[in-house]
Amino acid sequence: MLSLKDLRNLDRDDLLDALGMQRKGSGDWVVPAVTALGVGLLVGAGLGLLLAPKPGSALRDDLRERLHGGPDALPPAAGTAKSARTPSSS
Repeated sequence: MLSLKDLRNLDRDDLLDALGMQRKGSGDWVVPAVTALGVGLLVGAGLGLLLAPKPGSALRDDLRERLHGGPDALPPAAGTAKSARTPSSS
């Protein structure tokens, strides 16, 4: 059994070890922060679609056309950006 003097000499890690616990590491905030960021992005994208200026049926038709069209549904400027680049001459 621990005496009062022994209890006074215990530090935080000794007490947590006696309880079968440990301190959190300094990097334990990363996973919850990335999860919160991902959830925020999904919620923001969903709200953006819900509050879009197009009616729902027009928005769904537009999204369906873009998803099924693949690269053909890209705007013309996106296709010309790759061909507009020229190799640098050194």
